[in-house]
Amino acid sequence: MAIQKLYAGVKLRETRTRLGLTQKDFAAKLGVSLPYLNQMENNNRPVSTTVVLALAQEFGFDVTELSAGDAERLVTDMREAFADPLFGSEPPPLADLRLTASNAPALARAFLELHSTYRQTHERLASLDAALGRDDARGQASPWDEVRDFFHYCDNYIDAIDRAAEIFAESEHKPDPERQAIRRLAALDVTVTEADTATLRHYDRGTRQLTLSARAAPQTRRFQLLLQLALLTQDQLLEATLDLARFQSDQARDIAKIGLANYFAGAALMPYARFLAAAQEVRHDVEVLAMRFGASVEQVCHRLSTLQRPGAKGVPFFFVRVDQAGTITKRHSATRLQFARFGGACPLWNVHRAFETPGRFLRQLAETPDGVRYISLACDVSKPGGSFGAPVRRFAIALGCEIKHAGDLVYADDLDVTNARAFEPIGISCRICERTDCHQRAVPPLERRLHVTPDERGVLPYRVG
Repeated sequence: MAIQKLYAGVKLRETRTRLGLTQKDFAAKLGVSLPYLNQMENNNRPVSTTVVLALAQEFGFDVTELSAGDAERLVTDMREAFADPLFGSEPPPLADLRLTASNAPALARAFLELHSTYRQTHERLASLDAALGRDDARGQASPWDEVRDFFHYCDNYIDAIDRAAEIFAESEHKPDPERQAIRRLAALDVTVTEADTATLRHYDRGTRQLTLSARAAPQTRRFQLLLQLALLTQDQLLEATLDLARFQSDQARDIAKIGLANYFAGAALMPYARFLAAAQEVRHDVEVLAMRFGASVEQVCHRLSTLQRPGAKGVPFFFVRVDQAGTITKRHSATRLQFARFGGACPLWNVHRAFETPGRFLRQLAETPDGVRYISLACDVSKPGGSFGAPVRRFAIALGCEIKHAGDLVYADDLDVTNARAFEPIGISCRICERTDCHQRAVPPLERRLHVTPDERGVLPYRVG
Protein backbone atom coordinates (compact mmCIF):
# COMPACT_ATOMS: atom_id res chain seq x y z
CA MET A 1 0.00 0.00 0.00
CA ALA A 2 1.42 3.39 -1.02
CA ILE A 3 2.29 5.85 1.73
CA GLN A 4 -0.20 8.71 1.74
CA LYS A 5 1.44 12.11 1.23
CA LEU A 6 0.84 14.63 3.99
CA TYR A 7 -0.66 17.96 2.94
CA ALA A 8 -1.06 20.29 5.92
CA GLY A 9 -0.83 23.82 4.56
CA VAL A 10 -3.55 25.21 6.79
CA LYS A 11 -1.91 23.77 9.91
CA LEU A 12 1.49 25.16 8.89
CA ARG A 13 0.04 28.65 8.38
CA GLU A 14 -1.80 28.48 11.70
CA THR A 15 1.41 27.41 13.49
CA ARG A 16 3.47 30.20 11.89
CA THR A 17 0.83 32.81 12.73
CA ARG A 18 0.59 31.61 16.32
CA LEU A 19 4.38 31.91 16.68
CA GLY A 20 4.33 35.41 15.18
CA LEU A 21 6.89 34.53 12.47
CA THR A 22 7.17 35.75 8.90
CA GLN A 23 7.40 33.17 6.12
CA LYS A 24 11.10 34.02 5.74
CA ASP A 25 11.89 33.46 9.43
CA PHE A 26 9.74 30.33 9.61
CA ALA A 27 11.45 28.87 6.53
CA ALA A 28 14.87 29.54 8.04
CA LYS A 29 13.99 27.75 11.28
CA LEU A 30 12.60 24.79 9.34
CA GLY A 31 15.69 24.61 7.12
CA VAL A 32 13.85 25.06 3.83
CA SER A 33 13.73 27.75 1.18
CA LEU A 34 11.06 30.46 1.21
CA PRO A 35 9.49 29.27 -2.10
CA TYR A 36 9.36 25.69 -0.77
CA LEU A 37 7.57 26.80 2.42
CA ASN A 38 5.15 28.88 0.35
CA GLN A 39 4.33 25.82 -1.77
CA MET A 40 3.75 23.68 1.33
CA GLU A 41 1.51 26.31 2.94
CA ASN A 42 -0.58 26.39 -0.23
CA ASN A 43 -0.68 22.57 -0.46
CA ASN A 44 1.21 22.57 -3.76
CA ARG A 45 3.76 20.28 -2.10
CA PRO A 46 3.40 17.74 0.70
CA VAL A 47 5.07 18.37 4.05
CA SER A 48 8.52 16.80 3.93
CA THR A 49 10.09 14.59 6.59
CA THR A 50 12.70 17.32 7.19
CA VAL A 51 9.97 19.82 8.04
CA VAL A 52 8.18 17.38 10.33
CA LEU A 53 11.39 16.74 12.28
CA ALA A 54 12.20 20.47 12.42
CA LEU A 55 8.75 21.26 13.80
CA ALA A 56 9.29 18.75 16.59
CA GLN A 57 12.87 19.83 17.38
CA GLU A 58 12.56 23.61 17.02
CA PHE A 59 9.10 24.16 18.45
CA GLY A 60 8.27 20.98 20.41
CA PHE A 61 5.36 20.52 18.01
CA ASP A 62 3.20 17.41 18.35
CA VAL A 63 3.56 16.18 14.79
CA THR A 64 0.44 14.02 15.10
CA GLU A 65 -1.50 17.29 14.88
CA LEU A 66 -0.44 17.46 11.22
CA SER A 67 -2.59 14.43 10.43
CA ALA A 68 -5.33 14.90 7.89
CA GLY A 69 -8.04 13.75 10.29
CA ASP A 70 -10.03 16.99 10.16
CA ALA A 71 -9.66 17.23 6.38
CA GLU A 72 -10.77 13.62 5.98
CA ARG A 73 -13.85 14.34 8.09
CA LEU A 74 -14.68 17.31 5.88
CA VAL A 75 -14.17 15.24 2.72
CA THR A 76 -16.46 12.50 4.02
CA ASP A 77 -19.13 14.99 5.05
CA MET A 78 -18.96 16.78 1.68
CA ARG A 79 -19.20 13.52 -0.24
CA GLU A 80 -22.30 12.62 1.70
CA ALA A 81 -23.79 16.08 1.12
CA PHE A 82 -23.12 15.88 -2.63
CA ALA A 83 -24.86 12.48 -2.64
CA ASP A 84 -28.08 14.46 -2.15
CA PRO A 85 -30.15 14.18 -5.38
CA LEU A 86 -30.29 17.98 -5.29
CA PHE A 87 -26.82 18.06 -6.87
CA GLY A 88 -27.62 15.67 -9.71
CA SER A 89 -25.76 12.52 -10.69
CA GLU A 90 -22.25 13.95 -11.26
CA PRO A 91 -20.75 15.15 -7.96
CA PRO A 92 -17.35 16.88 -7.89
CA PRO A 93 -14.32 14.59 -8.18
CA LEU A 94 -12.84 13.31 -4.94
CA ALA A 95 -9.60 15.17 -5.70
CA ASP A 96 -11.48 18.49 -5.79
CA LEU A 97 -13.12 17.76 -2.45
CA ARG A 98 -9.77 16.94 -0.86
CA LEU A 99 -8.28 20.14 -2.27
CA THR A 100 -11.14 22.18 -0.81
CA ALA A 101 -10.89 20.50 2.61
CA SER A 102 -7.13 21.10 2.74
CA ASN A 103 -6.95 24.62 1.29
CA ALA A 104 -10.30 26.12 2.26
CA PRO A 105 -11.70 24.30 5.32
CA ALA A 106 -13.80 27.33 6.32
CA LEU A 107 -15.47 27.29 2.90
CA ALA A 108 -16.11 23.55 3.23
CA ARG A 109 -17.76 24.01 6.64
CA ALA A 110 -19.87 26.88 5.28
CA PHE A 111 -21.05 24.65 2.45
CA LEU A 112 -21.94 21.85 4.89
CA GLU A 113 -23.84 24.30 7.09
CA LEU A 114 -25.71 25.62 4.04
CA HIS A 115 -26.64 22.10 2.93
CA SER A 116 -27.74 21.18 6.44
CA THR A 117 -29.93 24.29 6.52
CA TYR A 118 -31.47 23.33 3.19
CA ARG A 119 -32.22 19.83 4.47
CA GLN A 120 -33.83 21.16 7.62
CA THR A 121 -36.09 23.44 5.60
CA HIS A 122 -36.91 20.78 3.02
CA GLU A 123 -37.86 18.23 5.65
CA ARG A 124 -40.14 20.69 7.42
CA LEU A 125 -41.94 21.46 4.17
CA ALA A 126 -42.17 17.82 3.10
CA SER A 127 -43.72 16.71 6.38
CA LEU A 128 -45.92 19.81 6.79
CA ASP A 129 -44.29 20.35 10.15
CA ALA A 130 -46.59 22.18 12.51
CA ALA A 131 -43.68 24.33 13.54
CA LEU A 132 -43.61 26.02 10.13
CA GLY A 133 -44.20 29.73 10.61
CA ARG A 134 -42.98 29.82 14.22
CA ASP A 135 -39.71 31.40 15.23
CA ASP A 136 -37.89 28.05 15.28
CA ALA A 137 -38.79 27.24 11.67
CA ARG A 138 -36.48 29.78 10.01
CA GLY A 139 -34.39 27.19 8.24
CA GLN A 140 -31.48 27.31 10.67
CA ALA A 141 -29.40 24.25 11.42
CA SER A 142 -30.87 21.98 14.08
CA PRO A 143 -29.45 22.94 17.51
CA TRP A 144 -28.83 19.26 18.20
CA ASP A 145 -26.86 18.81 14.96
CA GLU A 146 -24.94 22.03 15.61
CA VAL A 147 -23.80 20.79 19.01
CA ARG A 148 -22.94 17.35 17.68
CA ASP A 149 -20.78 18.93 14.97
CA PHE A 150 -19.05 21.11 17.59
CA PHE A 151 -17.82 18.04 19.48
CA HIS A 152 -17.12 16.23 16.21
CA TYR A 153 -14.71 18.90 14.96
CA CYS A 154 -13.09 19.31 18.40
CA ASP A 155 -12.03 15.65 18.14
CA ASN A 156 -14.34 15.13 21.11
CA TYR A 157 -11.59 16.49 23.38
CA ILE A 158 -12.07 19.78 25.31
CA ASP A 159 -8.72 20.47 26.95
CA ALA A 160 -9.67 23.09 29.57
CA ILE A 161 -12.61 21.07 30.89
CA ASP A 162 -10.69 17.80 30.78
CA ARG A 163 -7.85 19.26 32.84
CA ALA A 164 -10.21 20.92 35.34
CA ALA A 165 -11.96 17.59 35.89
CA GLU A 166 -8.61 15.85 36.34
CA ILE A 167 -7.46 18.41 38.92
CA PHE A 168 -10.71 17.87 40.83
CA ALA A 169 -10.46 14.08 40.69
CA GLU A 170 -6.80 13.90 41.73
CA SER A 171 -6.96 16.48 44.53
CA GLU A 172 -6.73 13.84 47.27
CA HIS A 173 -4.19 11.14 48.11
CA LYS A 174 -6.73 8.37 47.52
CA PRO A 175 -9.12 9.95 45.04
CA ASP A 176 -12.76 8.91 45.05
CA PRO A 177 -14.71 11.24 42.72
CA GLU A 178 -18.09 10.28 44.19
CA ARG A 179 -17.13 11.06 47.80
CA GLN A 180 -15.34 14.21 46.73
CA ALA A 181 -18.44 15.35 44.86
CA ILE A 182 -20.67 14.78 47.88
CA ARG A 183 -18.25 16.72 50.10
CA ARG A 184 -18.02 19.57 47.59
CA LEU A 185 -21.81 19.73 47.32
CA ALA A 186 -22.16 19.66 51.10
CA ALA A 187 -19.79 22.62 51.30
CA LEU A 188 -22.25 24.43 49.03
CA ASP A 189 -25.11 23.48 51.39
CA VAL A 190 -26.49 21.03 48.81
CA THR A 191 -28.15 17.91 50.25
CA VAL A 192 -27.95 14.69 48.23
CA THR A 193 -30.80 12.18 48.57
CA GLU A 194 -32.21 9.22 46.66
CA ALA A 195 -35.85 8.55 45.74
CA ASP A 196 -37.81 5.81 44.00
CA THR A 197 -38.42 7.78 40.82
CA ALA A 198 -37.88 7.39 37.09
CA THR A 199 -36.24 10.84 36.95
CA LEU A 200 -32.50 10.24 37.02
CA ARG A 201 -31.56 13.58 38.55
CA HIS A 202 -33.49 16.55 39.94
CA TYR A 203 -31.97 19.62 41.56
CA ASP A 204 -34.22 22.03 43.46
CA ARG A 205 -32.48 25.41 43.47
CA GLY A 206 -34.80 26.74 46.17
CA THR A 207 -34.16 24.02 48.74
CA ARG A 208 -30.68 23.18 47.36
CA GLN A 209 -31.59 19.50 47.32
CA LEU A 210 -30.25 17.07 44.72
CA THR A 211 -32.37 13.95 44.26
CA LEU A 212 -31.01 10.94 42.40
CA SER A 213 -33.05 7.96 41.24
CA ALA A 214 -32.69 4.84 43.37
CA ARG A 215 -33.78 2.83 40.33
CA ALA A 216 -30.75 3.84 38.30
CA ALA A 217 -27.55 1.79 38.21
CA PRO A 218 -24.82 2.94 40.63
CA GLN A 219 -22.66 4.04 37.68
CA THR A 220 -25.47 6.21 36.38
CA ARG A 221 -26.12 7.82 39.78
CA ARG A 222 -22.40 8.49 40.19
CA PHE A 223 -22.23 10.12 36.77
CA GLN A 224 -25.31 12.28 37.41
CA LEU A 225 -23.84 13.39 40.72
CA LEU A 226 -20.67 14.60 39.00
CA LEU A 227 -22.68 16.24 36.23
CA GLN A 228 -24.63 18.32 38.74
CA LEU A 229 -21.39 19.24 40.47
CA ALA A 230 -20.05 20.54 37.16
CA LEU A 231 -23.14 22.70 36.64
CA LEU A 232 -22.81 24.21 40.12
CA THR A 233 -19.03 24.66 40.43
CA GLN A 234 -17.71 24.97 36.86
CA ASP A 235 -20.19 27.48 35.45
CA GLN A 236 -17.58 30.10 34.50
CA LEU A 237 -15.46 27.53 32.66
CA LEU A 238 -18.47 26.10 30.84
CA GLU A 239 -19.71 29.57 29.83
CA ALA A 240 -16.27 30.62 28.60
CA THR A 241 -16.07 27.50 26.44
CA LEU A 242 -19.53 28.21 25.06
CA ASP A 243 -18.52 31.79 24.22
CA LEU A 244 -15.68 30.46 22.07
CA ALA A 245 -18.03 28.04 20.27
CA ARG A 246 -20.34 30.84 19.04
CA PHE A 247 -23.50 28.80 18.65
CA GLN A 248 -26.25 30.20 16.46
CA SER A 249 -29.07 29.88 18.98
CA ASP A 250 -29.68 29.89 22.71
CA GLN A 251 -31.12 26.40 22.43
CA ALA A 252 -27.90 25.06 20.90
CA ARG A 253 -25.92 26.80 23.66
CA ASP A 254 -28.13 25.22 26.35
CA ILE A 255 -27.73 21.75 24.80
CA ALA A 256 -23.97 22.24 24.54
CA LYS A 257 -23.73 23.29 28.18
CA ILE A 258 -25.24 19.98 29.26
CA GLY A 259 -22.85 18.25 26.89
CA LEU A 260 -19.87 20.00 28.46
CA ALA A 261 -21.12 19.13 31.94
CA ASN A 262 -21.39 15.53 30.79
CA TYR A 263 -17.83 15.79 29.52
CA PHE A 264 -16.64 17.04 32.92
CA ALA A 265 -18.45 14.18 34.67
CA GLY A 266 -16.82 11.55 32.46
CA ALA A 267 -13.39 13.14 32.81
CA ALA A 268 -13.76 13.37 36.62
CA LEU A 269 -14.89 9.76 36.87
CA MET A 270 -12.02 8.63 34.63
CA PRO A 271 -9.18 11.22 35.01
CA TYR A 272 -7.07 11.51 31.87
CA ALA A 273 -3.56 10.45 32.93
CA ARG A 274 -4.69 7.71 35.33
CA PHE A 275 -7.29 6.36 32.92
CA LEU A 276 -4.86 6.39 29.97
CA ALA A 277 -2.25 4.51 32.02
CA ALA A 278 -4.84 1.95 33.15
CA ALA A 279 -6.13 1.48 29.61
CA GLN A 280 -2.62 0.79 28.37
CA GLU A 281 -1.92 -1.53 31.31
CA VAL A 282 -4.99 -3.75 30.74
CA ARG A 283 -4.74 -3.36 26.95
CA HIS A 284 -8.09 -1.58 26.74
CA ASP A 285 -10.14 -4.33 28.37
CA VAL A 286 -13.41 -2.41 28.65
CA GLU A 287 -14.92 -4.55 31.42
CA VAL A 288 -11.81 -4.32 33.61
CA LEU A 289 -11.72 -0.54 33.17
CA ALA A 290 -15.43 -0.29 34.01
CA MET A 291 -14.91 -2.14 37.31
CA ARG A 292 -11.74 -0.25 38.18
CA PHE A 293 -13.29 3.20 37.69
CA GLY A 294 -16.86 2.44 38.76
CA ALA A 295 -18.21 3.31 35.33
CA SER A 296 -20.49 1.64 32.81
CA VAL A 297 -19.22 -0.05 29.65
CA GLU A 298 -20.71 2.74 27.54
CA GLN A 299 -19.06 5.42 29.68
CA VAL A 300 -15.69 3.68 29.35
CA CYS A 301 -16.00 3.34 25.56
CA HIS A 302 -16.99 6.98 25.22
CA ARG A 303 -14.07 8.06 27.40
CA LEU A 304 -11.61 5.99 25.37
CA SER A 305 -12.67 7.92 22.27
CA THR A 306 -11.72 11.25 23.92
CA LEU A 307 -8.07 10.45 24.75
CA GLN A 308 -6.62 12.92 22.24
CA ARG A 309 -4.69 15.29 24.51
CA PRO A 310 -1.76 16.83 22.59
CA GLY A 311 1.48 15.21 23.69
CA ALA A 312 -0.30 12.36 25.51
CA LYS A 313 -2.66 10.81 23.00
CA GLY A 314 -4.12 7.37 23.43
CA VAL A 315 -5.16 4.93 20.71
CA PRO A 316 -7.37 6.84 18.25
CA PHE A 317 -10.75 5.12 18.54
CA PHE A 318 -14.10 5.54 16.90
CA PHE A 319 -17.19 5.27 19.09
CA VAL A 320 -20.81 5.06 18.00
CA ARG A 321 -24.19 4.24 19.51
CA VAL A 322 -27.18 3.14 17.45
CA ASP A 323 -30.79 2.31 18.25
CA GLN A 324 -32.68 -0.73 16.97
CA ALA A 325 -33.71 1.12 13.82
CA GLY A 326 -30.05 1.69 12.99
CA THR A 327 -30.21 5.42 13.71
CA ILE A 328 -26.94 6.82 15.03
CA THR A 329 -27.57 8.55 18.36
CA LYS A 330 -23.93 9.15 19.32
CA ARG A 331 -20.92 9.28 17.04
CA HIS A 332 -17.30 10.24 17.22
CA SER A 333 -14.19 9.19 15.35
CA ALA A 334 -10.54 10.01 15.93
CA THR A 335 -9.78 7.60 13.05
CA ARG A 336 -10.18 7.88 9.29
CA LEU A 337 -13.52 6.09 9.58
CA GLN A 338 -16.34 8.62 9.55
CA PHE A 339 -20.02 8.00 10.14
CA ALA A 340 -22.99 9.00 8.06
CA ARG A 341 -24.29 12.37 9.19
CA PHE A 342 -27.76 11.47 7.95
CA GLY A 343 -29.47 8.08 8.03
CA GLY A 344 -28.20 4.80 9.43
CA ALA A 345 -24.87 3.03 9.51
CA CYS A 346 -23.74 0.28 7.15
CA PRO A 347 -25.85 -2.86 7.78
CA LEU A 348 -22.76 -5.08 7.40
CA TRP A 349 -21.23 -3.59 10.52
CA ASN A 350 -21.29 -5.81 13.62
CA VAL A 351 -22.90 -3.11 15.79
CA HIS A 352 -26.29 -4.10 14.34
CA ARG A 353 -25.81 -7.77 15.27
CA ALA A 354 -25.14 -6.85 18.90
CA PHE A 355 -28.90 -6.66 19.54
CA GLU A 356 -29.13 -10.38 18.76
CA THR A 357 -26.58 -11.35 21.44
CA PRO A 358 -27.24 -9.28 24.58
CA GLY A 359 -24.56 -9.57 27.22
CA ARG A 360 -21.85 -10.56 24.75
CA PHE A 361 -19.06 -8.64 23.06
CA LEU A 362 -18.82 -9.14 19.29
CA ARG A 363 -15.57 -8.65 17.43
CA GLN A 364 -15.17 -7.84 13.77
CA LEU A 365 -12.31 -7.28 11.39
CA ALA A 366 -13.56 -4.84 8.79
CA GLU A 367 -12.27 -2.99 5.74
CA THR A 368 -13.71 0.24 4.32
CA PRO A 369 -13.75 1.02 0.58
CA ASP A 370 -10.60 3.14 0.90
CA GLY A 371 -8.67 0.00 1.91
CA VAL A 372 -8.23 0.94 5.59
CA ARG A 373 -8.70 -1.97 7.97
CA TYR A 374 -10.19 -1.85 11.45
CA ILE A 375 -10.97 -3.98 14.46
CA SER A 376 -14.40 -3.27 15.92
CA LEU A 377 -15.95 -4.28 19.26
CA ALA A 378 -19.74 -4.12 19.65
CA CYS A 379 -22.21 -4.88 22.43
CA ASP A 380 -25.81 -4.31 23.40
CA VAL A 381 -26.38 -1.74 26.17
CA SER A 382 -29.95 -1.98 27.39
CA LYS A 383 -31.22 0.64 29.80
CA PRO A 384 -34.09 -0.84 31.87
CA GLY A 385 -36.79 1.43 33.23
CA GLY A 386 -36.36 0.17 36.80
CA SER A 387 -39.91 -1.07 37.37
CA PHE A 388 -42.41 -3.55 35.96
CA GLY A 389 -43.94 -2.29 32.75
CA ALA A 390 -41.41 0.51 32.34
CA PRO A 391 -40.04 0.70 28.79
CA VAL A 392 -36.55 -0.62 28.14
CA ARG A 393 -34.31 1.66 26.11
CA ARG A 394 -32.16 -0.49 23.86
CA PHE A 395 -28.98 0.63 22.17
CA ALA A 396 -25.85 -0.98 20.80
CA ILE A 397 -22.41 0.58 20.92
CA ALA A 398 -19.26 -0.02 18.91
CA LEU A 399 -15.66 0.86 19.67
CA GLY A 400 -12.83 0.33 17.25
CA CYS A 401 -9.51 1.44 15.83
CA GLU A 402 -7.29 0.91 12.84
CA ILE A 403 -5.75 -2.55 12.67
CA LYS A 404 -2.22 -1.16 13.19
CA HIS A 405 -3.20 -0.66 16.85
CA ALA A 406 -4.51 -4.22 17.25
CA GLY A 407 -1.53 -5.19 19.40
CA ASP A 408 -2.71 -2.68 22.02
CA LEU A 409 -6.10 -4.41 22.34
CA VAL A 410 -6.73 -7.59 24.30
CA TYR A 411 -9.63 -8.29 21.94
CA ALA A 412 -7.29 -8.93 19.00
CA ASP A 413 -5.14 -11.60 20.65
CA ASP A 414 -6.57 -14.65 18.84
CA LEU A 415 -7.60 -12.95 15.60
CA ASP A 416 -5.63 -13.47 12.40
CA VAL A 417 -5.12 -9.84 11.47
CA THR A 418 -2.70 -10.83 8.68
CA ASN A 419 -5.38 -12.72 6.73
CA ALA A 420 -6.95 -10.34 4.19
CA ARG A 421 -9.98 -12.63 3.81
CA ALA A 422 -10.79 -12.23 7.52
CA PHE A 423 -11.78 -8.61 6.96
CA GLU A 424 -15.44 -7.99 6.14
CA PRO A 425 -16.23 -5.20 3.68
CA ILE A 426 -18.18 -2.34 5.26
CA GLY A 427 -19.01 1.19 4.15
CA ILE A 428 -20.41 4.46 5.48
CA SER A 429 -23.71 4.90 3.67
CA CYS A 430 -25.01 3.41 0.44
CA ARG A 431 -25.16 6.68 -1.50
CA ILE A 432 -21.43 7.32 -1.16
CA CYS A 433 -20.18 3.71 -0.90
CA GLU A 434 -18.09 2.72 -3.93
CA ARG A 435 -18.52 -1.03 -3.63
CA THR A 436 -20.01 -2.57 -6.75
CA ASP A 437 -20.93 -6.00 -5.38
CA CYS A 438 -22.56 -5.37 -1.99
CA HIS A 439 -25.54 -7.66 -1.40
CA GLN A 440 -26.96 -5.33 1.28
CA ARG A 441 -27.04 -2.20 -0.87
CA ALA A 442 -30.23 -0.20 -0.25
CA VAL A 443 -29.86 2.55 -2.89
CA PRO A 444 -27.49 2.98 -5.85
CA PRO A 445 -24.27 4.96 -5.41
CA LEU A 446 -24.52 8.37 -7.05
CA GLU A 447 -20.93 8.34 -8.30
CA ARG A 448 -21.33 5.17 -10.37
CA ARG A 449 -23.09 4.40 -13.63
CA LEU A 450 -25.95 1.89 -13.41
CA HIS A 451 -26.57 -0.89 -15.92
CA VAL A 452 -30.09 -2.26 -16.03
CA THR A 453 -30.72 -5.43 -18.04
CA PRO A 454 -34.39 -6.45 -18.35
CA ASP A 455 -33.51 -10.08 -19.08
CA GLU A 456 -31.21 -10.58 -16.08
CA ARG A 457 -31.60 -10.24 -12.34
CA GLY A 458 -28.90 -10.76 -9.76
CA VAL A 459 -28.95 -9.93 -6.06
CA LEU A 460 -29.72 -6.35 -7.08
CA PRO A 461 -31.99 -5.23 -9.95
CA TYR A 462 -29.03 -3.42 -11.54
CA ARG A 463 -25.28 -3.62 -11.95
CA VAL A 464 -22.96 -0.90 -10.75
CA GLY A 465 -20.33 0.17 -13.27
